[in-house]
Amino acid sequence: MKILSPGNTLDDPMATYLAVDRSAPRHECWVAGHMVAGLDGTAAIGGKVGALSTDVDQDLFRRMRQIADVVLVGAETVRKEGYGLVRLSDEAMAARQAAGKPPTPPVAIVSGSLELNWKLKLFREAPEHAKTMIITGESADPAALAEAQQHAEIIFAGKDRVEPDAALQAFAQRGYQVVLCEGGPTLLGELVAADRLDELLLSIAPVMGGDNLPVSLRPDGAGISRFQLQHVMGEDHTLFLRYEALRDEDPNHE
Repeated sequence: MKILSPGNTLDDPMATYLAVDRSAPRHECWVAGHMVAGLDGTAAIGGKVGALSTDVDQDLFRRMRQIADVVLVGAETVRKEGYGLVRLSDEAMAARQAAGKPPTPPVAIVSGSLELNWKLKLFREAPEHAKTMIITGESADPAALAEAQQHAEIIFAGKDRVEPDAALQAFAQRGYQVVLCEGGPTLLGELVAADRLDELLLSIAPVMGGDNLPVSLRPDGAGISRFQLQHVMGEDHTLFLRYEALRDEDPNHE
């Protein structure tokens, strides 16, 4: 048992995340989940994450997209949060380009129904280097699929439902090495159940009493996944935790 005491003030907390080596994923791509929860584990207030998130957390949430080759998000989250385009600072975009990456990553939306608001900037104003993608199943409604193809690139990953491994294989074929999943809980739970989550970036907000919705909703029958704590940071009573999946070869793996 250890007491964690406040340490040195960081000039830029993002530097800690940028320094992580994500070049050796356990499967097709390195998958990082970025979520926020209240002290009681709730993942939303009134159906939205924004009410949970502090200013510091919101800033880090936006900046974290610098690490991604693609931002992955569920359709319900897009609908509730009114997702917009990925915005990064000039410095962050320059750093990405210096590393041989496009200035901003594309957004990929997982949707079976394809019921999305096509008027969102995410579809109307996505830059050429980061066109929005939709991941769906091969059995998607033909009429809805025809409409979706007018607004985004379609990736098929599974037949009746989106299979996480198939989606990540499609990303790997496109050269995407780091996938940043921004939820929601159902999508995160499916990635965990498929043993595809390499890293969890979890902000703990100092509130209780939100929706009865946990950070991760795993399918029935899914096993237990184990993670190791890599670092803890804090600001304005919010904790920022970073975990990595326990690898089979780890001597502490049970």
